[in-house]
Amino acid sequence: MDSMTQAALGATLGGAVLSRPLGRKAIIGGAVLGTLPDLDVLIDHGSAIADFTYHRGFSHSLFVLAILATSLAWLLRRLGPESITFSRWWWFCALPLLTHPMLDAFTTYGTQLLWPLQSPPVAWNTIFIIDPLYTLPLLVAVIIGLWRPPARRAIATGLILSSAYLGWTIVAKQIVAARISPIMVEHHWQDDAQSIQPMPLTSLLWRVVVRDGDTRREAYVSLLDAQPPRFDTFDTGTWPEPMWPELERLAWFTGGQLSFNTRMDNTLVATDDRMGVPGHHPFRFGVARQTEDGVTPIPSYTLDSASYNGAFIARVLRRITDPSALCPADDAPEETVRARHCRP
Repeated sequence: MDSMTQAALGATLGGAVLSRPLGRKAIIGGAVLGTLPDLDVLIDHGSAIADFTYHRGFSHSLFVLAILATSLAWLLRRLGPESITFSRWWWFCALPLLTHPMLDAFTTYGTQLLWPLQSPPVAWNTIFIIDPLYTLPLLVAVIIGLWRPPARRAIATGLILSSAYLGWTIVAKQIVAARISPIMVEHHWQDDAQSIQPMPLTSLLWRVVVRDGDTRREAYVSLLDAQPPRFDTFDTGTWPEPMWPELERLAWFTGGQLSFNTRMDNTLVATDDRMGVPGHHPFRFGVARQTEDGVTPIPSYTLDSASYNGAFIARVLRRITDPSALCPADDAPEETVRARHCRP
């Protein structure tokens, strides 16, 4: 999730544990702890793909953060007020630190909860990286807590409302999965790789992706739709052979949800299809030079991509109630589109 949300979650949890004796200090300290794991973005790993795939690594490991929480609790017990026990200090440190990666795991990016174990990154895909309906109750609780500490009732209410909304996103995803299941069976796609993830800023509209070889099918599904979804079809390009270590790591991190294309300057581009939507994928990397002799790897670098602007977000929100407002192929590069079925 975004840094503001993580700070707000950490602040409310810190306040829930120690706002009675510490007041505003507990809320501020919780906010600091809640943002601490994301400081790994300051580390330069040497290439764009390395920076991308090592983020949410060791600093988001439940093992590492549990050890850090214990160490900080021991230090605070020695330096802080004698009336606060070690166990309370531990909960004060552990809750903001450990909930940070757990919340991140509900997004699409991928969080390595079990680092250093080489298990695939966890991405439950139930909430967009920024969702005001999750964040707002926490922010209100933080403001009240800073204004009139200890504000335990406000803090508890904020945590309950945000947690309930997070639970709702899980239910909403299951509703979408049940709605598309007959379509998967009808088209014999049930054995293909599938993913369901929320669209920007909402849990009412979802992106459904079905992959089969070099073909990717996408549809937007609103919980308010009256008609079955229609899928636009895209070409994912040809994977380079043989793969080299950096590209293998990218494939591992994304679960193989990549597309490849060659630009006019003969740069081979790898796109993370999980993040964003066609025409608005934020993570695109130059990875090699395409020549007559084959593919020559280069140090990866990040390419500019079309960001989510206000006009696009407005179309997303209109799509919740209007199926004609937005289709997957609308903003996609024409050369990647195989077939348009979203609009009959």
